[in-house]
Amino acid sequence: MSESEPPPGQSSKAPTVTVYTDGGADPNPGPGGWGVVLLHPASGRVEERSGGEPRTTNNRMELTAAICALEALKERCRVHLFTDSQYLRRGVTEWLPGWAERGWRRKAGELQNADLWRRLAELAARHEVRWEWLKGHAGNRHNERADELATAAIAEQRLRRSPSPSAAGPPDAEVFLRVSSSAGRGGWAALIRQTGQERILSGSAAGSAGYLDLLAATTALESLPPGLSVAVYTGSDYLRHGASRWLDGWRRRGWTTQERKPVLYRDLWERLAAAIAARRVDWPELDDRERAELDRLVPLARQAAAG
Repeated sequence: MSESEPPPGQSSKAPTVTVYTDGGADPNPGPGGWGVVLLHPASGRVEERSGGEPRTTNNRMELTAAICALEALKERCRVHLFTDSQYLRRGVTEWLPGWAERGWRRKAGELQNADLWRRLAELAARHEVRWEWLKGHAGNRHNERADELATAAIAEQRLRRSPSPSAAGPPDAEVFLRVSSSAGRGGWAALIRQTGQERILSGSAAGSAGYLDLLAATTALESLPPGLSVAVYTGSDYLRHGASRWLDGWRRRGWTTQERKPVLYRDLWERLAAAIAARRVDWPELDDRERAELDRLVPLARQAAAG
């Protein structure tokens, strides 16, 4: 019987669901996350799920993604499940029967992740599952989305494991950033507050507002000693979201976006990533106090732009 055919006695009239799963840990082992995209062809509905663990492995997250996808199904289904993990696909289609016969052990001894393999076998028996491997980061938008969900879950676990400066108490330093850009050239200003003292950094460069935001943040952080807790305040969602949400995914994909395009300003993002790694950096949302501080920097950023 081929992998795509339902076992004898199982109904091929069950509703069909297509599933994409992904999971990982960064570092491995370390904070982990998984992501699932479920497609319901009959209704056109798309459902997404994700989660993570503070310390786990790539393989456990790949298995968890498949388990949570099958647990999401409320009735018996024909499932077409895509994974970029050979460990998951070969385990469930080639090795699992032998493990079960030996009491969930390998020929050579202990079976790693036996708890997850047992749960996966139990869930798979409730459905008609076709397991397919596909190459990761090869342009399949649903696979890319599952990866994005897993990456975001990893970032969330990392933040939970290392509380932000605002959660742990006042940061050692605060950085406020403002840029002024026009006709492809502009200036930036950074107010740095540390141990009751303030200093201003500023500069000018050819480039977009996003480039100037990156340059300002990187220069300001590099001016601070390693190991400090730093709160960076910016009005740029591009900078804040890039640094706190997207950076890990870009690095995992070899500095390409979800659409497999090169990350713009990669050299600066790499510098910023190194500066962040050497410090405990938080990117808080702005309130009235921070907005007032950024407004103070407008004339300085314009002055820098004018040279």
